Amino acid sequence: MAGEDYFAHETAIIDAPCTIGSGTKIWHFSHIMSNCIIGEKCNIGQNVVVSPGVVLGNNVKIQNNVSIYEGVTCDDDVFLGPSMVFTNVTNPRSAVNRRGQYAKTHVGKGASIGANATIVCGHDIGNYAFIGAGAVVTKTVAPYALVVGNPARKIGWISEYGHRLEFDPEGTAVCPESGEKYRLENNQVKKLTE
Repeated sequence: MAGEDYFAHETAIIDAPCTIGSGTKIWHFSHIMSNCIIGEKCNIGQNVVVSPGVVLGNNVKIQNNVSIYEGVTCDDDVFLGPSMVFTNVTNPRSAVNRRGQYAKTHVGKGASIGANATIVCGHDIGNYAFIGAGAVVTKTVAPYALVVGNPARKIGWISEYGHRLEFDPEGTAVCPESGEKYRLENNQVKKLTE
């Protein structure tokens, strides 16, 4: 394990080889499987499974009871809420071996996935998207989109600080916390740089 300047609770299981970045914390009863890559300053809660081949960026926060299956990658600053679920096979059957047929799911920088949400494999989550608690994602989610429900549907847009964006008639919105400005054009949101 790279450097071994991370914390792992004594009940955590870590299979070699894997890479774990400095400052990462791995809590009770979690299982880090071989050939995964975990970035720096991540927090992996209780009873979490990180499967082989999973890649997590820096500062990823994983709450309790989350399983991250092979085929999932998360960029920096991703938040995975308690008991949320990733799938990795679109048509699972107990009697049919589909190992090696995993559909990939990519979670973009700064995205948040709420408690008990389900992400059906093969559908990427855009940068800074916000998936509401209990949502079932069955299609790709655009950057900055706020989605809720089953199946998940877009109900608005959200800032990098996690606030709903209210766009004026010209398509501009301001985050109430950061003061950052956003532009809505052709059903896509971009942060404006000054």
